Amino acid sequence: ISSGGISVDPAKVEAVLEWGTPESVTEIRSFLGLAGYYRRFIES
Repeated sequence: ISSGGISVDPAKVEAVLEWGTPESVTEIRSFLGLAGYYRRFIES
């Protein structure tokens, strides 16, 4: 958080980019939860 607003940690973005293919329902839910959190940082 800064005077410019909330920003994303570059290390966490890299982790999402390197995320492997989910192989179970639990892994899919985990990824969807993470993606849902980061969608507010994506410009439309």
